[in-house]
Amino acid sequence: MKHTLTLLTALLLTPLAALHAADFLLVSKDTPPAPIIVFKDAPPRTLDAAETLAEYIEKISGRKPTVMGGEPVPLPERAIWIGVQPVVKSLFPKTDFDFKQPEETLIVANEKHLVIAGRDRWNPAHMEAKGRLAMKTGVQQEYGTANAVYSFIQEQLGVRWLWPEEEDVITRDSIAIAPMERRYAPSIRSRGGMLTKTSLGDNKESGEELWARFQRVQLDSMDISGGHGFGDWWEKYGAEHPDYFAAAPDGTRKAVKPSVSNTKLCASNPKVWQQWIEDTAALVQADPLLRVINVSPNDGYTSGHCTCANCLAWDHPDGEKVEWGFGGGVKIQGVSQTDRDVRFANTLARLLKQRFPDRELFVQLNAYGLARNPPLGVVPDDNVVISSVANFHLRSPAERKLPMQQHAGWAKVAKHLMWRPNLGSPAGLSWGMPDVAMTQAGEDFRFAAGTHCLGLYFDLIWQHWANQGTHYYALAHLAWNPQADVAAVMDDYYQRGFGPAAAEVKAYWQLLERTRMEFVAEEPSRHRAFDLPKKYTPELFAQAQAHLDAAAKKLTTADEKYRRRLDFIQYGLDYAKLVVDTRASMQKLEASKGQDAAAKAQVQANWDRAEQMKRKAPAYAINWQAVFRQPGNGGGDGNKRVMGLHPDAPLSGRTLKELREPGLE
Repeated sequence: MKHTLTLLTALLLTPLAALHAADFLLVSKDTPPAPIIVFKDAPPRTLDAAETLAEYIEKISGRKPTVMGGEPVPLPERAIWIGVQPVVKSLFPKTDFDFKQPEETLIVANEKHLVIAGRDRWNPAHMEAKGRLAMKTGVQQEYGTANAVYSFIQEQLGVRWLWPEEEDVITRDSIAIAPMERRYAPSIRSRGGMLTKTSLGDNKESGEELWARFQRVQLDSMDISGGHGFGDWWEKYGAEHPDYFAAAPDGTRKAVKPSVSNTKLCASNPKVWQQWIEDTAALVQADPLLRVINVSPNDGYTSGHCTCANCLAWDHPDGEKVEWGFGGGVKIQGVSQTDRDVRFANTLARLLKQRFPDRELFVQLNAYGLARNPPLGVVPDDNVVISSVANFHLRSPAERKLPMQQHAGWAKVAKHLMWRPNLGSPAGLSWGMPDVAMTQAGEDFRFAAGTHCLGLYFDLIWQHWANQGTHYYALAHLAWNPQADVAAVMDDYYQRGFGPAAAEVKAYWQLLERTRMEFVAEEPSRHRAFDLPKKYTPELFAQAQAHLDAAAKKLTTADEKYRRRLDFIQYGLDYAKLVVDTRASMQKLEASKGQDAAAKAQVQANWDRAEQMKRKAPAYAINWQAVFRQPGNGGGDGNKRVMGLHPDAPLSGRTLKELREPGLE
């Protein structure tokens, strides 16, 4: 389903006189709003969506429909039906209301009625789960109807959610829908992890959460994590069962220090398998909503993998030659551990299937570190989800080639594949720089869709909306529809967001997108962000400012909403200038080995200015907690993202070496 957004906007603005007699009239000056009727005993997220629909009809027309539950008697002459109930089958006798695909949505209208429905799955007795910061409530296994409502609001009512708490609504007296029947089922079923801080239970129903929900990113049908599987095992079992854990070359089995959570397992040990199935069985029995269990090796892939004879025998002899350490300068020359990891995952997956033959359960395995290449002598079982840590998004052409090859290789052998990139900070992503690549995002999602990608988990989007919101907007549309025309999506964004200044704002973002693409291509080091002043020069910022100044002139007498939105973007540019100036002064300080007093004074002055900017920040513009701290706290408060931006957090010797002697990640 390709979005033809500019055409949609034109249709929304068609005068009432041009509408056909067969159109379904939701509301007009002379016609009250059609009631919204939700199916009986609908789950909370469906009820929320119905209320949201009523609110947006009111925002558009000034008149709010009544929302009611169950099938009314007598039936209204006109109605909006949310979800499938018996009467809609008689109102639309030629429509198939049996949803055959996960998350399938349906919008169907005739001259009197409109049905917005989708495939829903939920367990009324189990609709709560623990989230990162708050309880997840109204939990469903599939939210087809709710997502169908949000699709309708966006695609037929023409509402745009530009960034959190910034929406664009076209007001008009009448809303009419032409006869139609549209079905859609998203191919990417796990979307909530793409913007990890917007998932259910993460931010207590914040603006970011609502934005993600309306964009159909949050309410998905597979809860797939992005982490590792055995981080608590050493603390639970290390003392009594050291044999569960990886053997060093000398035969000892010890915890990794200081991060014991990185201690690896002895994957070939049957006692490990038995312990896992007993632990997992308890979790599955306690949580009817649990579907995916992570069995990925613990983090720290350069060290600590088991060297016992049985585990080494699981490695394919023709695998890629690799090296890992074991502390104390010990280095192991071995081969890729992909076959070992897949064999381990298959073993656990089969135990899980044997224990719970009637439950649809999966194990998840990261294709990561020394196991990024696909296996040579084994294939993942059908209930194994391969989480491909393929870092091609936001990268240069040279950096993209190998991870895309590896990801495509996994697609050939794995039935279930998800894409889980480590984004890093190629051009200041974590700092809140305009590290945007909308065009590349379109290419990447089409590629991912071609590899039957069913899930996403991005590590990590930092929620810097003023400088990266355009990228997030493109990602959200692509997560729902990987075939979306990104150029059309963004043209619509600029037009709806900035009206008379759309061309100037588009030119601004195209300049910044082109600049960051050139920068990542020219700077091969994974630490390239520390060299931002090379590319983000005063001349570049002057060009960017000229575009915003031209936009401001166009908006002198325009609607206030356009000027407010432009101020949001201007704030982002001012912040980017501050980051680059701070980094340039830090480079002088590093070159002088801390002796350049003027450079140090400039950095301190910038931190003072940052504090002033923070106090005046528009909501959601910059995630200040991710980067700057108050000057009194300095950079030595444990926030590694401050490194290189404060005298108390200089670059490490290793970082400086890698920056000056780059090698591809």
